Amino acid sequence: MKDVVIVGGGIAGLAAAWRLRHRDVVLLEAQGRVGGRIRSERRGPYWLNWGGHVFAGGNSATGWLLGDTGIDSTKVPGSLAGLAMNGRLLLKGRVESYPFRIPMSWPSRLAMLKTGAKVGLAVARYARIVKPRPGEDEAARQQRVYDFMNDRSFADFIGELPEDAEALFKPTVTRSAADIDQISAGAGVGYFSLVWNIGGGLSQSILGGPSTLTEGIAAALSGRVELGSAVDEIVQKPRSVVIRYRQGGAEKQIEARYAVLATPATVSHRVAVDLEPEVREALSKVVYGPYVSAAFLSDETGRQGWDDAYAIATPKQSFNIALNMSNIVRAREAERRPGSSIMTFSPGSLARGLLDLDDDGIRKTYLADLDNVLPGFADNVVEAEVQRWPTGAPYCFPGRAKLQQALTRRGGRVFLAGDYLGTLYTETAIQTGLSAAQEVQSLLATERQSLPAI
Repeated sequence: MKDVVIVGGGIAGLAAAWRLRHRDVVLLEAQGRVGGRIRSERRGPYWLNWGGHVFAGGNSATGWLLGDTGIDSTKVPGSLAGLAMNGRLLLKGRVESYPFRIPMSWPSRLAMLKTGAKVGLAVARYARIVKPRPGEDEAARQQRVYDFMNDRSFADFIGELPEDAEALFKPTVTRSAADIDQISAGAGVGYFSLVWNIGGGLSQSILGGPSTLTEGIAAALSGRVELGSAVDEIVQKPRSVVIRYRQGGAEKQIEARYAVLATPATVSHRVAVDLEPEVREALSKVVYGPYVSAAFLSDETGRQGWDDAYAIATPKQSFNIALNMSNIVRAREAERRPGSSIMTFSPGSLARGLLDLDDDGIRKTYLADLDNVLPGFADNVVEAEVQRWPTGAPYCFPGRAKLQQALTRRGGRVFLAGDYLGTLYTETAIQTGLSAAQEVQSLLATERQSLPAI
């Protein structure tokens, strides 16, 4: 019998496996690779990226995991709040000045300024809400954040706006994989807090690409990761957990003292058949939005106008943001190397509009719009690959706060982990994976102490 089986090889499951690596542990992953929605590949000095791209640092679960695994990260350099809209590309200056520098009508400018002030006041309130309090555990803090403005959508909060004004708000809010009429007002405000204060939140880039972390952990587990292992059912017994799964066409079974279930809520609801009814019901109500991303490698030789930019919001395009993955390399080189690595990201309704196309159609759509944002870039592209994420990311909808207490309830031998359990994205995934592992560690130690002496 194993000490623990971890189901799911995304960052939550890998974080749990890292903390439990000195135990008799096995990790089951349904896909042919680890990492889940973290995926990057090296290309010479650059890396192509399709998923998570910035991470928490400092005194965070992510910071601890990066330090403990020895994976190098660096603060994201360059402009983090560029904007390309109505034929104008802005990479410098204060965000507040953008409505005056982007071509738009005066009614749109006034609406943008008025609503921007409203959002700004809400962001100040959110900053007080999200701040940890002395003696408070993470569960209480997350519940408070979920409760913040969770009774209406962000669209209801900002009201009806002229097209250009609304377009300026969409790229920030819809990064959640939900549209502004689907995400809660509080969650939308939280995204603005994150973007306006990126140094205080997700501010780190992993050198070599994000998969350096996930693949490094998998390699350190030394053969205890089983890919292509799709779990069908998890059943709890009084002193163990039985995991039934399929691998290579064969049905298999493994028994362990405990299990960490680090899969999306939709999968966890399906396979964990004997969780408490309230927990299973809450899992069934977690909502995911789709997204599509693409990575592009180019071979231009001269300096480009976007070299010093990292993130460029792109309202009214087929993607809502363009990310310059080569910006990290730019900041560390003495002389500009040829080429660039650019990532595009389309969440929510933008993704749904693309998922009906084949990959070549998506590439052509993206390249046409990239030429609107980064003129001339498309002519130098030498590699382009699309990634589809139909179940992209969980988002906080109005009423989501009511699910949190059930989702974080502890009991039994199966522990949940994943980004759907909190509001901090990858940080939540890592934090819940580490916390589940720590609880398993404590229980295993207690069981061992209670064994009769021989």
